[in-house]
Order: sequence, then structure tokens, then C-alpha cells
Amino acid sequence: MDRTPTGRRWPVTLQHGDVTLRPMRQRDATDWERVRRHNAGWLRPWEATLPPSATPGPQTYGSLVRNLNRQARQGRMLPWLIIYQPQEHGRSSRPVMAGQLTVSGIVGGSAASAQIGYWIDQRLAGRGLTPLAVAMAMDYCFGELQLHRIEVAIRPENARSLRVVEKLGFRSEGIRPRYLHIDGDWRDHLIFALNVDEVGESMINRLQRQVDQGGRDQDQQPSSQL
Repeated sequence: MDRTPTGRRWPVTLQHGDVTLRPMRQRDATDWERVRRHNAGWLRPWEATLPPSATPGPQTYGSLVRNLNRQARQGRMLPWLIIYQPQEHGRSSRPVMAGQLTVSGIVGGSAASAQIGYWIDQRLAGRGLTPLAVAMAMDYCFGELQLHRIEVAIRPENARSLRVVEKLGFRSEGIRPRYLHIDGDWRDHLIFALNVDEVGESMINRLQRQVDQGGRDQDQQPSSQL
């Protein structure tokens, strides 16, 4: 199976309104570690862990960035930071590291699919950043990479992350028992997906219409990171 869909090569940066998706950099280490430390309790119930028999992954931020960027150059994933730079009084404020979004498991060929996982700083939850970031990533994957399907896995207990896929109009595909190792054990996950022919327009436009109709988003807990 072809693992390299057509499209731009890494690194790739996307921007829309107040939100930018950009690659992780070595010089982001201090900010990234600070945000992760501040959000440790907020993120722990929803993030991937390794079963006892698994080989340990990268042990430092630097090795993590090198590993993710290597996979990105191979066309296997898109590891982005979510950067928030709101407009205040007509001027751009200082950019803030708001979280992370990763498109993983990218395959071409007859599958042409990928999965999306994300997390957001609790202090910035409720501002609609996560749905917009997911919409931006999906527009890139459907448009530039010409993928057919995007999937998101969410624990049934994660009500706020379920609201993200609801806002974006994802289709529910049911539950996968003990699907991912999360917070120290194998956890059930609900699976949501969209095919490119179900979208019919850009995901950003689709989201904006939902926001215009329904008011502010409730984005907030992270999905499961694959």
C-alpha cells in the first residue's frame, strides 16, 4: 500500500483567523513543557499510555520532535502545534501555544485515510480553538493530500470532546471495545469519521455555519492521541 499521498511535503504551516497550525520546533521545548506541566491533570485521563510489554517511546522533548518530524517527512503523520494569536483592539496579541493536533496513521492507496488526535490547554478551552484546528487539518488532508477518510477516536466519558465531532458533523460508527491503551489500561472508544464526499464544502465553512446557528463552541477535553 502506498504510504505517501500526494500533496505538499513537510514542513507545512496552516493559518486561519486567530489559529495557526505549525510544526513543533526544538526551541519550543520550554513553552511546551510548561503547558504540559500546567495541564497534567486535565490531560492524563485521555492520553495514550504504553502497555507493559511495549517498547518505550522518546524520553525527551528533543527526541520526540525528531521522531515526529522524521515520520512527517516520510508522509506518515502531521504533528502540529496549535498557536493562538487573538486580535485585540484591531492589533494582533502575542502568539500563545494552545495545544497540539496530530494527524497520524496516514496511508494512501486503496485506504487513503488518517486519524486525528488533539489536546488543548485548559485555560483556553471554550473558545472554539479545537473545532477550528480540526477543520483546518481536515481541509488540508482532503484537499492537498487527497485523502478519502478521516477518523477520530474518543472515550465515551469525554463529553466535551464529543461536542467537537458533533459541531463538525462527524458520522458515528459505534464503539470499539478496549481499543486504545489510555491512562494505564485498555479503554473503549467511540469512533467518528467523515469521508471527503460527505463534506461537500470546506470543513472551515461547515464549522462556521454551525457556529453561526448555534453560538459558541464547547470544545474542550482532548481526544485520544494515537
